Amino acid sequence: MRKTITLLLCAILLAACSSVKRNQKFLATGNYDQAIQLAVKKIQKDRDNAKSEAHMIMLEEAFARVVEEDARRIDFLKKENRPGSEKELYHIYLDLDQRQNLLRPLLPLYSESLGRNVNIYLIDYSDDLLHARADYAKALYEDGQEYMQRNSTLGYRKAFDIFSELNNLMPNYKDVNTLKEDAHFYGTDFVYVTLNNRSNQVIPQRLERDLLNFNTYGLDDFWTEYHNARQTEIDYNYGIALNFRSIQVSPEQIFEKEIIRKKRIKDGWVFKRDRNGDFIRDSLGNRIKVDKYIVVRARVTVTEQSKAVSVGGNVAYRDLVERRDLNNHPLATEFVFQNVFAHYRGDERALTNEDLALVDNNFVPFPTNAQMVLDAGDDLKSRLKQILKRNSLR
Repeated sequence: MRKTITLLLCAILLAACSSVKRNQKFLATGNYDQAIQLAVKKIQKDRDNAKSEAHMIMLEEAFARVVEEDARRIDFLKKENRPGSEKELYHIYLDLDQRQNLLRPLLPLYSESLGRNVNIYLIDYSDDLLHARADYAKALYEDGQEYMQRNSTLGYRKAFDIFSELNNLMPNYKDVNTLKEDAHFYGTDFVYVTLNNRSNQVIPQRLERDLLNFNTYGLDDFWTEYHNARQTEIDYNYGIALNFRSIQVSPEQIFEKEIIRKKRIKDGWVFKRDRNGDFIRDSLGNRIKVDKYIVVRARVTVTEQSKAVSVGGNVAYRDLVERRDLNNHPLATEFVFQNVFAHYRGDERALTNEDLALVDNNFVPFPTNAQMVLDAGDDLKSRLKQILKRNSLR
């Protein structure tokens, strides 16, 4: 029977379109589900044209082959009875069921060339599917428990992934939600962060809070949690120490410099005269006008206020379980306060655009030392963030 269908299919393919040829290739290479999906798509579009007729025949062929292939695999897995095969067995039954659900709305399909309905027989796999899912869930549960019993960080993380898969397969299975929470807790690296000021200078509390607020660093690490206050019920895996070793603030400084500005500018017009002082006229007898230029001068006093702070230290990583130092990274920044303004005496027209901009400025009070350190904190926090991202603890 199958030989007759194949011969009939070949005859139809002589006038077939590219989609039919593509489906023929899927059949020849064993990509039966792709062949089924393409055939369904074409038949859904218009089941009465010649192209759909060819796809119907290929659909029958592909469905028979893939069901036969799955049945052989199921039979082998059951005979082998190998631990770990539960997942594959469940997914085979799931594929069988979903494949039938895809075809069910199209049935029955009548083929003019075959003179009969396409042979696609649907089977109720619900009992097999439920049993396979139950076996798969049981296997996942036991695997997760086995990894939990290893009492290792990586074991807990693997158990979390298994319990997450189990929760997706069968929500609220036994105590899986509690086990999943336990796996995440025990698989998390808890990091105790401290700030040590050894600079003999006061660090503003706001800066200290900002530096220790690890929620703002965007580290997004599911398996790492940072604490700046010890919690007694937690055994910390790692420590990060932010050590400030020097904070140096320069004195307030004011520099002044004077600049002489001189510029030749147009200042109206005059009648042009010859060497004898007589007016020069044009061809019509009118006196000729020429531009008048003068030189203007101004004395500009530029004042520059400046004050600087430099902060130096390091970020030290330590393994608290093994009681050993891991690595050390320098942490330093500098912030400079600067204000420039100017005033002048003389003719404003002699000033440059830069002079005019400075004239609009004024003297401002110098920031306090604490404010200077706080202003340096933005760059300090950015540098700390780079160090943290480059040095993952796992």
